[in-house]
Amino acid sequence: MILVVTPNPAVDVTYRVAGQRVGTTQRVLDVARRPGGKGLNVGRVLDAVGIPSRAVLPLGGAAGRWIADGLDALGLAHVDVAVTGETRTTVTVVDDVEHPTMFGEPGPAVTADEWAAVTDVVGQQLDGGTGFLVVSGSLPHGTDPGVVADWVTAARARGVPSLVDCAGDALLAAADAGATICKPNRDELLEATGAVDERSGALDLLDRGAGVVVVSRGADGLAAHTRTDVVEVRAVPGVSGNPTGAGDAATAGLLAALVRASSDGATNPTTASSVPRVDHAALRSAAAFGAAAVLRPVAGEVDPDAVDGFLADGVRTPSGAHASDPTWSPA
Repeated sequence: MILVVTPNPAVDVTYRVAGQRVGTTQRVLDVARRPGGKGLNVGRVLDAVGIPSRAVLPLGGAAGRWIADGLDALGLAHVDVAVTGETRTTVTVVDDVEHPTMFGEPGPAVTADEWAAVTDVVGQQLDGGTGFLVVSGSLPHGTDPGVVADWVTAARARGVPSLVDCAGDALLAAADAGATICKPNRDELLEATGAVDERSGALDLLDRGAGVVVVSRGADGLAAHTRTDVVEVRAVPGVSGNPTGAGDAATAGLLAALVRASSDGATNPTTASSVPRVDHAALRSAAAFGAAAVLRPVAGEVDPDAVDGFLADGVRTPSGAHASDPTWSPA
């Protein structure tokens, strides 16, 4: 079981339009509404490939009840913590030409006592045999980023590895607490650390205590940084569609590879105290899942057959980089 904390869930609304034009009235061609937030996207993708997960969610108001009912309808396990504020809505506008435009509300004001209740639930769930803790997404405005450190610390105390996909001070707090994997995108990494390049930013997080830093580069692929090495793969070429949620699908693909490697009898299974081996196979899995998500109309979905197809075709490393790695295979 993978425990996925979504600190700022949302009613995720996707509008499809013929073309995005500012300052005009536009007809919406179709609408999709889903339980959303980065962590829920991760959990839904894991479910699609048969990996069980359980969501921990602070939910409030009618929107929160709608999300809980929606997760029940999807058959996704979740543990909810009631908060007084109304759960937010996000709106993504997509067409066939422009990059999607996303409008994200800041989220409700969550009190310190409510966050303490979330932390208690996380601890209880971790005691139930969880194999991995994932924290994914933004924090509601005004939230102390130390809550992320609390969750990572709780996982470490129980020997459970953690993956954190957050930005800003929450990313730094996760690294300071010793997150097993920090997974920002490149812009988030540079903004949080103030570094001038990706490698410097990754080393900052590693020096703070992160085990591995996996950086999403969008169309440029992914890279896994340790203190001594950088492993890279390219993105799947020639894929177009809706990139919203592709990073969350990549997170799920990375987790899937790590979990399956451990269950297949890896000699060094990942624990909270070990540095995981995020090799080319794991990054290729992340890239394939991310590409498969782009083909879907809304975030939180992949076609498993597309994932298998991308992996069968091969996801290439940069020319000449780590070509001697035994897990590397050219497209």
